[in-house]
Amino acid sequence: MLRKTKLKTRMILTLGVLGALQTILIGGFAGYYLSESLYEEIGQRALMVAKTVAASPAVIEGVRSRDVPGLNRLARRLAKTNEALFIVIGDHDAIRLAHPDPDRLGYSMGDDDGDYGRRALVDGNAYVARAMGSLGESMRGKAPVIVPETENIIGIVSVGYSLEQVEATIRRYNFVLYGVVGLMLLVTVISAIVIAGRFKRAIFGLEPEEIARLFRERDATLQSVREGIIAVNRAGIITTVNRAAYETLDLPSDEPLAGKPILEILPESSLMSVLDTGQPDFDREIWLRGRQMVVNRLPVRQGDEIIGVVASFRLRNELDQVSRQLTRIQQYADTLRSQTHEYSNKLHTIAGLIQIGANDEALNLIGSEVSDHQALLHLLLEAVPDPVIAGCLLGKYNRAREMGLRLDIDPDSQMADIPDTLPRDQLVSVLGNLIDNALEATRQQAAPDGRVRLSMTDLGEELIFEVDDQGPGVPEEAQRRIFERGVSTKGEEHGIGLHLVQQFLNRWGGSVTVENLPEGGSRFTLYLPKRPEGKSSS
Repeated sequence: MLRKTKLKTRMILTLGVLGALQTILIGGFAGYYLSESLYEEIGQRALMVAKTVAASPAVIEGVRSRDVPGLNRLARRLAKTNEALFIVIGDHDAIRLAHPDPDRLGYSMGDDDGDYGRRALVDGNAYVARAMGSLGESMRGKAPVIVPETENIIGIVSVGYSLEQVEATIRRYNFVLYGVVGLMLLVTVISAIVIAGRFKRAIFGLEPEEIARLFRERDATLQSVREGIIAVNRAGIITTVNRAAYETLDLPSDEPLAGKPILEILPESSLMSVLDTGQPDFDREIWLRGRQMVVNRLPVRQGDEIIGVVASFRLRNELDQVSRQLTRIQQYADTLRSQTHEYSNKLHTIAGLIQIGANDEALNLIGSEVSDHQALLHLLLEAVPDPVIAGCLLGKYNRAREMGLRLDIDPDSQMADIPDTLPRDQLVSVLGNLIDNALEATRQQAAPDGRVRLSMTDLGEELIFEVDDQGPGVPEEAQRRIFERGVSTKGEEHGIGLHLVQQFLNRWGGSVTVENLPEGGSRFTLYLPKRPEGKSSS
């Protein structure tokens, strides 16, 4: 039944009941302890008065001489002085010599409470007893009357305090105690209501079942994301990590990361800097565990306080792969478009020549076209056995012709010894960017018959590509910055291609130089080691 109620109601009931039980138990124990303490205190008081009276010389002399009137006067005076209910004095046979009721004089003290005082009269011990007598229930202290000179026991003194007085005191204390207990119970109930309300607000009004469901959904969502995700708290302790993070960072899947310091797992991590600055960080390229990654880091805030950081990351080569695929598709599209446009023009020209009867000119044009392509194909087959690079160069050749330019490939070029570890798609992207830049620069500066020259060699320990254009050249002050993102001599919305070239070179350990040619134009020389010793982050 309790499970069907709201969380707030459950918390109020639970905290209220627990608080009530604790308060009642504490109050009951306090009341019991107070009562017992008072009883013990009254008993000890009765015992001390009994010892004092029994040691009084007047009492010793009165018992020895059996001075009944004198002992009664003394007993009444001492009882009044010590606020006792009674003081009874007996001889060595426990026969009363002094008693508040004169009718009981001369009788045994045992007929009152059944206690003949043997512990005092025989053993000589003082003790406390609780009994119901003729004067009501009382706490009694009994002590032997001993002659100091002979140490003979000659009588007994019994001092009694009414328990009605004790119980009245206990009731007075209990009234205050139970009032405090009731107040504590009220405070407990109010506190339970306040705590339950704040707790409910802290969990956004959700019920435990809803929190459990959201937790399962959150965990399923985290595990389904292909990007690695790691969250840390204010102290830099990992609180959340998904499977993709293990795979991306190449960590053992059986090693629990939650609860460990982030700097212990990833010493090179800069998540803690986001905790200090509070500034989000998007699309940052970094190296982690020897892998280049693209990272997004976002601080988690609670009000104005930063309580943690969430980082998502994935391998840079995955993004590069998507980018390269798009680039390759664009290159294929450009190649097909340029070839279609070029051959369409050629076919129209040949058709026109045939229609006007210029058959010889048509045949020469066909032969020239076939000869140029055959020469290029023969060169590429001999110099560049790699089909991906050869296809890229063929596409750029056709692109140049479409633009009214020529792409001349040095017939002495040789590019056969390309290491298998060098990613072909990245090499094609870099080489294509350099050639496209050269074609654009040449078209802006040179006549329609402008030329771009490409030379390649794989001799030695490096692959070397030289791309010459007939453009306006690159100013010396721009040569140092031209590979930065957004920096270009073409104006706005450019400066991406050469930046990508530089990023690839940084990863592969290569380099590129820029120089202006004496006859005009510029030369970009690309150096790629066949066996790079290391890679650096960009």
